[in-house]
Amino acid sequence: MRQQATLESPEITCDHCIQTIQKVVEKLPGVKFLGGEPDKKQVSVEYDPDETALDLIAAAMEVEGYPVKK
Repeated sequence: MRQQATLESPEITCDHCIQTIQKVVEKLPGVKFLGGEPDKKQVSVEYDPDETALDLIAAAMEVEGYPVKK
């Protein structure tokens, strides 16, 4: 069963940041990017926990320079 999550990073400042994160997380198996809100410094994803863990999504963001607020 698919799950939704909202991830927050203080480094998200603009639409370009959202696009960068989208490109990275959509490469992970079972992940669908739902959108982002630069003003709230958040992105939303839908994922299949049988294919990808939320920690892996957060790690992919962090590699690109967007550390996820815990």
